[in-house]
Amino acid sequence: MNLTQRQENIARKIEDAVCISKWRDWKWQVKNVIQDIDTFEKLTGIKFEREEKEKLIKTLEIFPLSITPFYLSLIDTENYKNDPIFKQAFPSYKELEKSNCEMNDPLAEDADSPVELITHRYPDRVLFHISNACAMYCRHCTRKRKVGDVDYIPQKEKIEKGIKYIRENKEIRDVLLSGGDPFMLSDEYLDWILTELRKIEHVEVIRIGTRTPVVLPYRITENLTNMLKKHHPIWINTHFNHPRELTPSTKKAVEKLADAGIPLGNQSVLLAGVNDCPRIIKKLVQLLVKNRVRPYYLYQCDLSEGLSHFRTPVGKGIEIMESLRGHTSGFAIPTYVIDAPGGGGKIPVMPNYLISWSTNKVILRNYEGVITAYKEPDNYQNICCDLNCAECDLELNISEGEEVIAIGLEKLLSEHDKTLSLTPENNDRLNRREN
Repeated sequence: MNLTQRQENIARKIEDAVCISKWRDWKWQVKNVIQDIDTFEKLTGIKFEREEKEKLIKTLEIFPLSITPFYLSLIDTENYKNDPIFKQAFPSYKELEKSNCEMNDPLAEDADSPVELITHRYPDRVLFHISNACAMYCRHCTRKRKVGDVDYIPQKEKIEKGIKYIRENKEIRDVLLSGGDPFMLSDEYLDWILTELRKIEHVEVIRIGTRTPVVLPYRITENLTNMLKKHHPIWINTHFNHPRELTPSTKKAVEKLADAGIPLGNQSVLLAGVNDCPRIIKKLVQLLVKNRVRPYYLYQCDLSEGLSHFRTPVGKGIEIMESLRGHTSGFAIPTYVIDAPGGGGKIPVMPNYLISWSTNKVILRNYEGVITAYKEPDNYQNICCDLNCAECDLELNISEGEEVIAIGLEKLLSEHDKTLSLTPENNDRLNRREN
């Protein structure tokens, strides 16, 4: 049975004599999401043993189920236990096996929230949670703590408070709309939010994070794309994890967004048993680029509760990155990152290509293992720079640029900041000096 036949079969089981236009109606898809095991069994023909079903029911009491009919149709029912679509959409009793290192909010999003709906972690950008609704509950969601909360769209009063915070903090130049999923809002409501943000002069870029092109591609309508075009520059990051998620419908969805002039990125999560294979990730990134989606991040799976069975060793991610660099186009290679527990932000992790250095040479190796030397310049000087960055009137003529106070490692690298070292709080050695 091919994909179209599976979709027709599922549609008829949901609603007698349903026409294909209804299947492609995103609101019909949302209305008919699968939220219990009995319905899942009925639509897929998969049957669970009584003992397994009891474990699954206990899992759903904590981490609920919600799958769009479209994404359900992608499951290989003949080999579902090894199927990457099934594993991302359907619960596992392993979600109840919580390790000591797992946290309710591992990225400290709530702690870094100065006002409701806003997470402000980096100096010049904020995360704006404008929706608490998703098309589907992904089993690997880093905000798993919120799954099962009542799906809702924040009222204008709450959204306005977030917009007010952004307006009053002029260092914010980049706003990422997230959730939930922003595309679960109506076109009109999202249009209003984008219009209000566009009124803020210091907001240069608006980004939208969404998984609807993957799990609910029919949401990407002509009306939606026409509305988005009014608010450029808009950037969209979506979330493909496996090549099998690139179907004719999902390809059409990203095509509509790309044709609307919207730069598209993709954020994948490295998931055990789903895509923890160099060949799978290589095929995925190549298909994404073919469809005008730039691979952006490959995430190490977060330490959220219920995700331990999805986590891989970091070495697996390094292995995958080794298989990409030099083996496919550079712009097809995502940045492998660990989102630091406690709100430290995204930390890039990569193979070691700089293997040694001296005062006048650096030793490098390439993807083949070839080791080479790069000669440093003998007499490098900042010819046009007097190192007086605070009062620079030399060639740094950037009319739209602004200098900012250096933080973190930037302090140590800066010529105008006199900081010599960064010392953790409660350092024993310094405490002994004070005593």
